[in-house]
Amino acid sequence: MPKVTFRPFPYRPLPSQKKFHGCTARFKGFSGPIGSGKSMALCQEVVRLCHENPGRTGLVGAPTYPMLRDATLTALMEVFHDSNIPYELNRSEFVLTLKDSGSRILLRSVDEFERLRGTNLAWFGIDELTYAPEGAWLRLEGRLRDPKATRLSGFAVWTPKGFDWVYRKFIANAGAAYGVVLAKPFENEHVLSRVPDFYERLRSSYDENFYRQEVLGDYLNSRGGMVYGAFGRDVNVAAQEIDPALPVFWALDFNVDPMCSVVVQIYRGEVRVLDEIVLGRATTEDACLEFEKRFGLPGAGIVIYGDASGAAMQTSGYTDYSIIGTFFRARGAKHSMKVPKANPAVRDRVNLVNAKLRSANGETGLVIDPKCRELIADLEQVAYKENSLAIDKEKDRRRTHLSDALGYLVWQEHETVRFGERNRRLF
Repeated sequence: MPKVTFRPFPYRPLPSQKKFHGCTARFKGFSGPIGSGKSMALCQEVVRLCHENPGRTGLVGAPTYPMLRDATLTALMEVFHDSNIPYELNRSEFVLTLKDSGSRILLRSVDEFERLRGTNLAWFGIDELTYAPEGAWLRLEGRLRDPKATRLSGFAVWTPKGFDWVYRKFIANAGAAYGVVLAKPFENEHVLSRVPDFYERLRSSYDENFYRQEVLGDYLNSRGGMVYGAFGRDVNVAAQEIDPALPVFWALDFNVDPMCSVVVQIYRGEVRVLDEIVLGRATTEDACLEFEKRFGLPGAGIVIYGDASGAAMQTSGYTDYSIIGTFFRARGAKHSMKVPKANPAVRDRVNLVNAKLRSANGETGLVIDPKCRELIADLEQVAYKENSLAIDKEKDRRRTHLSDALGYLVWQEHETVRFGERNRRLF
């Protein structure tokens, strides 16, 4: 194979990117906040290793196939196009081949990491490593063994996600073979030149902890393990009155015992929780009857929110939402449904609720009537499992249902900012 000259497009690496590319550790990482140039660093490193290892095989991975397809692969092909690097994409095998160097790039999701056994690799790179299981990284380390490779290398980019396995492996307990670059916030002049107020917008959209993690790149505990760390009785609890001129929003979590829901109105963007309905061993129709008993049939209309699984068929042959619709139609009540086809990621939903409770710039956009005792208990007590970012639903079976219901409503009404960099390229 003839020597191949690397032909980058005009790429002016940011200081952190330059340091990452210059790192000679066998395994290296780029840890940075939103807009720090992680995607570009990943793609440029792929290009460099393909040309340093002509004719050899590498692997580019992402935590899930949709993330790989929609974000990682898109960014990689843009760099190839901008660099005038000819390539072919075999979509059936999901393999890229660079025509000038003969290098092959396997494109793989790493969520089912046992499938990563097999072919020897010259290099591998993983996007958003903190969303991937540790086992995937370990399998790939074991595959980094191509005897004809010029330079063996494993690398990854990520946004901090607490003191997880990535933090322990690359930072806290890093061995001699590991190197990491911690990118600085506000470093990316390319983003700021196009969107000068980019970071200020995020400050109003994120809660304080999420802002520190996603925008400042800090490694944090999860507020002592509490899920809704932004909640404070002093700012988020106050008596509420129904406004007959506004529609009434009803959000449900379809649990048999207890069947839980919250009743809400929104005024100029502020979420006002008027009441909660908690019924033991109740049916969906029981919940409808209780709603009518307390609120009648609001003239401004009723909007129903909830878990996407409520659209699944029940043993009666009807979905929860069809039961609700039949109930209100029979009474001539004005009503509509705002239910997603699929539930949002738990992390994104929780972060948006925290941002409404108290954003990073101190704004409060969610207030709860003090009679909503179970919802308030949720916000004060729902916690993560130990050493995990998974919500603990086993410790107290009464917890999480009302906060989940509220979260579905908040997501549907206020999900205007995509968290992270998974859906767009930010250099």
